[in-house]
Parts: sequence; structure tokens; C-alpha cells
Amino acid sequence: MHDLLKLQVRDFEVQVLTGVYSEETHLPQPLRISITVDMIPPERFAPDTPLSASKSYLDLKHAASGALPQGVHFTLIEGVADHIADTLFITDARITRVEVEIVKLAIAEADERIGITLVRHRR
Repeated sequence: MHDLLKLQVRDFEVQVLTGVYSEETHLPQPLRISITVDMIPPERFAPDTPLSASKSYLDLKHAASGALPQGVHFTLIEGVADHIADTLFITDARITRVEVEIVKLAIAEADERIGITLVRHRR
């Protein structure tokens, strides 16, 4: 059995150009994004272990915000999730799995959580 480190950023809200229907395509939509990353940890985390032995949570948040291309319309939120996963795989070879959950906030009527979860493994 292999050791595993899971890093998470939960319920981060971002505005993204996405949607299929005409009423969705002209303005950014609010999305709630959660990311879980599985990565290979070092053998031990001592009290003085530097951040480089893990990964900054800000890198996960950046993949779901600043790393999304400005002005690009994603027809499906699945495309947003894939872009986030690709960004994280490219930036750190220790990442073995990325899980991205996206909830479309603009279409909820009674606090439903309408959206997707995409899981990608390093190939």
C-alpha cells in the first residue's frame, strides 16, 4: 500500500464564461468549485518540513481562477474541470489524481447543487 496526501480547496467561487443556451453564453456565470488533489508525499513531515515537500493550497485555487483563460467560452463545465486538472498535472509531477467538483450557482432554484464531478488520473 502506498502513502497518499490529499489536498483540498472547497467551495471557491469564480465567474466563468460557460453555457450552452443563449441566455447563458453572453455573460460569465458564477461557479462554485472544489478541488481535491492526490499526491505522493515525502516519507515523513517533520515540524521543520518546508512547503516544497507538499503543495501550496494557493496553487489549487489559482488553477480554478487565474489559470483559466480570460475571454474563452467553455460550452460545458466539464471543459472547465478538464482545464483545471490539466493545469495541476502540468505544474507538479507528484500529483497522481485530480477531482474537480463544479456547481452552477445561477441555475439553482431551491438550494440544489446542480453540477458535475470530474476525476482524472495521471496517464
